[in-house]
Amino acid sequence: MKKLLSFFPALLALVLLTGFVLGPAGYQVGDKVADFKLRNVDGKTVSLADNKAVKGYIVVFTCNTCPYAQAYESRIIALHQKYAPQGYPVVAINPNDAATVPGDSYAEMKARAASKKYPFPYLQDETQLVARTYGATRTPHLYVVTRQGSEFVVSYIGAIDDNSEDAKLVKTKYVEQAMTDLLAGKPAATNSTKAIGCTIKWKKS
Repeated sequence: MKKLLSFFPALLALVLLTGFVLGPAGYQVGDKVADFKLRNVDGKTVSLADNKAVKGYIVVFTCNTCPYAQAYESRIIALHQKYAPQGYPVVAINPNDAATVPGDSYAEMKARAASKKYPFPYLQDETQLVARTYGATRTPHLYVVTRQGSEFVVSYIGAIDDNSEDAKLVKTKYVEQAMTDLLAGKPAATNSTKAIGCTIKWKKS
């Protein structure tokens, strides 16, 4: 019992030092997602409901500064180029606190999107409520949502593929496998993988 009691001060100190805040579990596969309205780098507000023609979206929580996000940047663009014509465009969301990571400020997001010629919306989750609602913890952290009537349902959560360091050495393309199933009208055979990336930089309370 003494050992147990001695653990709590250490845990409290860890929480205070890191600013770590426990968040909700987030969405699971099969959950309906709440729509959002976030500011795009072009200054306009974007929501899932804006595009009535889509079959779904590839929602990617990503950022400017994480090396993993940078390594996956061209692969995220490739996903949009391949699947947007088939009804599943990419929507990228930057959830990082810009006060903690100045390189993820709105101005820096605009600069990166312009520099890399992003063909998809790049949205700022300034309050971090969307990331918390989804349960995103990493950049990149990817969710495929599929339209069911007027709503969208989570069909896949996790990583883009199995090699974050080198796209040429990828053996399994998780998102592409899921998209093949979904476009065939079937549930994704592998609907969840572990997201690999940097931790989201949450606001300090």
